[in-house]
Amino acid sequence: MSALTSYRTLLRTVGPAYIVVAFLGRIPLAMSQLGTLILVSTQTDRYALGGAAAGALAVANALGAPFAGGLADRIGQRPVVIVQSIAGAAGLLAVVEVTHADLAAPVIIAVSALAGLAIPQIGPLARVRWGPIVRDADDRPRLLDAAFSYEGAADEASFVLGPALVGVLAVIANPSGALICAAVVLAVAGTGFAVHPTAALTGSERIPGQVPGRLLSGAFVVLVLAQVWVGMVFGGTQTGSTVLATSEGQPGLAGVIHATLGVGSVMAGLAVTALPERVLYATRMLVSAVGLLVLSAPLLLVDSIGPLIGVIALLGFAVAPYMISNFALAAFLVPTDRVGTAMTMLAGATGVGYALGSSIAGRLADVADSHTPAFAVTVTAAGLAVAMGAASQRLLRDARPAA
Repeated sequence: MSALTSYRTLLRTVGPAYIVVAFLGRIPLAMSQLGTLILVSTQTDRYALGGAAAGALAVANALGAPFAGGLADRIGQRPVVIVQSIAGAAGLLAVVEVTHADLAAPVIIAVSALAGLAIPQIGPLARVRWGPIVRDADDRPRLLDAAFSYEGAADEASFVLGPALVGVLAVIANPSGALICAAVVLAVAGTGFAVHPTAALTGSERIPGQVPGRLLSGAFVVLVLAQVWVGMVFGGTQTGSTVLATSEGQPGLAGVIHATLGVGSVMAGLAVTALPERVLYATRMLVSAVGLLVLSAPLLLVDSIGPLIGVIALLGFAVAPYMISNFALAAFLVPTDRVGTAMTMLAGATGVGYALGSSIAGRLADVADSHTPAFAVTVTAAGLAVAMGAASQRLLRDARPAA
């Protein structure tokens, strides 16, 4: 089955409405982090506070996501996502209100954290649905591979559109407009994703009293750390782009600049499913990590927006293959009754990495009054991804599904 045929089969199986709500539902999270960073930074004139607020949102989302995923594993996604969508939308509106009210920094950070805690992880939850959706298909492994490639590309596309919307709204309106838009989209599309018929396929099939499958293993811990590193790549790159754009008098362009990261990533993500099955996910992970390091290194040399856009666009080609490999390996390793927890844990680890990257990069940028130290965080994280990927090759290749 060719890659194009696989994608057509998936679309025919779930219908276009599901694709639309599952894609739109993940955009608010992509908007919220950069939107918070720009809003708080410009309103308070403090990069460190903007980074802390965006980081608090990301960390809270990361910490809350596995609990929401575990609950969805037990009772199904529908009630969990409905509550999260409404609460998350209200939280984003609250961030706008407390920032414009010029409240104390701890209040802004706390409200940002509460908003992040409520926002659902639509991308990981969408990945969970594909297993039962294609359960009875003749070519299930190939379709699952295509589904995860698509989801990786969809995630990256959301992180193109999300920051781009933030940038456009910041230019034509103001930074507050980005978070207000995100709140509206989350309330509508998030609820649509929750009530879609495919949500009925989720929820544990365990017999009452049965012990859930084992989640943690050495290989899964490696995958969690791998997502932390790529999250730091996002955080360092996003903060460095914001600092450089602001220094050139165009802070609203930060979202547009960072959005170029996803252009190459979407293209690479859709192409990954064409790779032969003999190219193991562990190998793809390591090669992609090397790509992250090589393609991020030029960030240390850029000093204007033009070259920055070019470097970030090329860097994107390594992002999606890296993340797709990690998520696909996790789906292979964990028990079926813990997939929701596993997917949200990996997404949460990405959020933790983003928080670390943006916070460290923001502080370094404030101290040095320069964007270069922020981009050094990106390159360092890519180097850590290469080191861990090389050290864990045997572990990942030998890993088998948990009982």
